[in-house]
Amino acid sequence: MANSSINNKPISEGFISSLSEINPTAVKKNVSLAEFSRWKVGGVAKCIFTPHSVEELAKVVRLANEAEQPFIVIGSTSNLLFSDEGLDILAIHLGNPLSDITFNASKVTVEAGVWVPGLARKLASKGLSGLEHTAGIPGTLGGLICMNGGSMRRGIGENVVTVKSLTKDGTIKVYTKDECLFAYRTSIFQSNNEIILEATLQLENADSKLIKQQMLAILRSRRRKFPLKLPNCGSVFVSNPAMYEEFGPPGAVIEKCGLKGKTIGGAQISPLHANFIINKGTATAIDILSLISLVCNKVKLETGYHMVSEVRFVENNGVTLPAADKKIYE
Repeated sequence: MANSSINNKPISEGFISSLSEINPTAVKKNVSLAEFSRWKVGGVAKCIFTPHSVEELAKVVRLANEAEQPFIVIGSTSNLLFSDEGLDILAIHLGNPLSDITFNASKVTVEAGVWVPGLARKLASKGLSGLEHTAGIPGTLGGLICMNGGSMRRGIGENVVTVKSLTKDGTIKVYTKDECLFAYRTSIFQSNNEIILEATLQLENADSKLIKQQMLAILRSRRRKFPLKLPNCGSVFVSNPAMYEEFGPPGAVIEKCGLKGKTIGGAQISPLHANFIINKGTATAIDILSLISLVCNKVKLETGYHMVSEVRFVENNGVTLPAADKKIYE
């Protein structure tokens, strides 16, 4: 999940000191993104702030805007590729401290920092059906809402009742499902620079054992098809309905282009599933971007279709853009 306010102004020690006054335990300096990110790639982030409450988050956002300090909001980083140059602006990390879950009959209100596979398991244990398809998605709810993520060609937006967000001036807004503008792997939150705080979801009552059986079947299928043992970000490219109809899903198209298993540096197009790029241990962001560029050029040449990346590249100044749109050599 990445919402940013960008003016290319690096974070200052004075601003970091101001963050420490809000909550010193929430501040981490000089964090290795190669250790923090799911792809295990990236330079050093100068400062990551993990708010322990919505009130703390609102204070940080207001402080940043008053100081004209740009920031980026991140969750589990499962759809982000960080620059090898690191991150020079503030990163606000929504994680475990913001992970409350409140049940109300067949509705559930979930904070943005909740780990999605854990949520799916809790819902199953209470006999609530609807999110089984998310059981193997390695991300937090905020990112899932932002991307309208899911699997089996489904999206979390199907179950949304409302979404609560924080605006740039630190005020709270509530969106209805229709106002979220959910479409395949997109939502309004990819462009409005608001921070998702929580979502209320509508589920269906069902037999807990049957829900768990379906989830186990989904997880077994993912283990067979996907490279889960090496660092990756999940699916790199979004499925294009027109290309799907003519040539198949992204993984199949990449494989037909002869790129399955292709390696550049420490990055490899997975031999198991070609819509995954894995870090074999020494990958850099440039290695991964080079593979993405190679795939886009080859697929365009062979099919005429432009590949759209689900992955977002994060520049060292916090600017984010689809990884497929990043020019490797300026």
